[in-house]
Amino acid sequence: MTKHFFVQKILSCFLCITLLTLPTHVSSMTIGEERRIGEKLLYSVRGEFTVLDDPDIHQYINRLGQNVLNIVGPQFFDYHFFVVQSSQFNAFAAPAGLVFFYTGLIKTMKSEDELMSVLAHEIGHVVSRHISQRIDQSTKVSAATLALGIAGLALGVPALSQGILAGSLAAGQAIQLQYSRNDEEQADRLSFEWMHEMHRNPKAMVGMLRTMRRIARYSSGQYPQYLLTHPDPEARLDYVQSLVELDESQQQPAYYVPTDNFSFLRFKYRILQETMDPEKLRVFCSNAAASDSDKEQAIMARFGLALVEADEHNIDRALELLNEVKNRYKDKYVLDIDEAVIYAESQQFDRAKAILDKIVYRHPGDMYGVNQLALVEYKLGNLKKAEQLFARVAKDLPQNAEIYYELGRLSADKGEQGVSRFYLGKYYLFKGRVKTARQYLESVSKEKELPEKLQNEALEILDKLKKLEKEK
Repeated sequence: MTKHFFVQKILSCFLCITLLTLPTHVSSMTIGEERRIGEKLLYSVRGEFTVLDDPDIHQYINRLGQNVLNIVGPQFFDYHFFVVQSSQFNAFAAPAGLVFFYTGLIKTMKSEDELMSVLAHEIGHVVSRHISQRIDQSTKVSAATLALGIAGLALGVPALSQGILAGSLAAGQAIQLQYSRNDEEQADRLSFEWMHEMHRNPKAMVGMLRTMRRIARYSSGQYPQYLLTHPDPEARLDYVQSLVELDESQQQPAYYVPTDNFSFLRFKYRILQETMDPEKLRVFCSNAAASDSDKEQAIMARFGLALVEADEHNIDRALELLNEVKNRYKDKYVLDIDEAVIYAESQQFDRAKAILDKIVYRHPGDMYGVNQLALVEYKLGNLKKAEQLFARVAKDLPQNAEIYYELGRLSADKGEQGVSRFYLGKYYLFKGRVKTARQYLESVSKEKELPEKLQNEALEILDKLKKLEKEK
């Protein structure tokens, strides 16, 4: 029996024990109910927070999620992963495969493996249907009410969630939506197993749990929302450390492949660019760039400084810093897209287009590049080409709100006012402004000049909104 097989058997035993410790009752929620709750919850979160819809950020976090799901296997839901602009230390998995990461949590992470460990943990909650299992079979709560309750937790307002749920029940019995210790153990076991199967070192879980413990100790009596819904980081740390120690004693040294953190650090700095004060980000990056302990962190901090300089229109300095990073990572074509973005922001559209044409030809599936080329074509007045490119992004990233705004603006420039209102309706829908979205979609649903395909889609959306509204 090989060491690898022995460890696999041990992990399989842990998972079997986990399954045996699940609640014996069957969830009262059907898959269809979970989907409706997920739809309502997404509108609630989008209505309250800014979801970072940049295709660059959206594409990266969803690709990581898909890497885990490839290991997990077929699921009842289509998973979607979102980055929410908030200083809160929080992540949240909701019914129907919605997973939210708050920028305040991502800022604390040091590696892609740490992000992957939290992502896998949240998927573990969805796969195990932990929220639906918190609901007793005898409890009758509408999808709308439950969505509001979950939104209270996701938004960091636990009193709101419990108040909504308690007020909705005839018996006055509140549903406890926070995860139990057993829930957390099961999600940690699943995350450990999936990290192992992806050849990613589960030791990253220990790093994240230590961060959670440190934040818990210095939270001045007011726990971050993540630690309220994911309780007891101290006990979880002890448990996960025991798994790691057992694994290390049995594992072949070369089993875990060191992770290239370029993509993660670039993702992190792109998020900080959109969410931090420029001067604070400059200090943050300067301190990291001066560090001698981690060369990778230091060089990628220069990427962060390049973003700051570009935002402040110091184009020459931005390009100088970016070239330092490109010289270190000569095989990372995404840095060429970043260079083109800097040229576009300085109104050098022809130069940006020359770079992006090559990138999109070689990497047609990279929606960051496709979207940036679409924006440049639009600026150059090539509306037909821009529309084709934006449509590709919308097909590949259908949950991305900003792409519908661009399509709406472009259609208006072409004189297609009905089509423009349709896309603006979808934009407001994905921004969580449901009332405004309905007004736009109702105005075009009977318009004869609107293409039949778009008219049918508008009617389908309106019908879905009507059904969701009835579930109160």
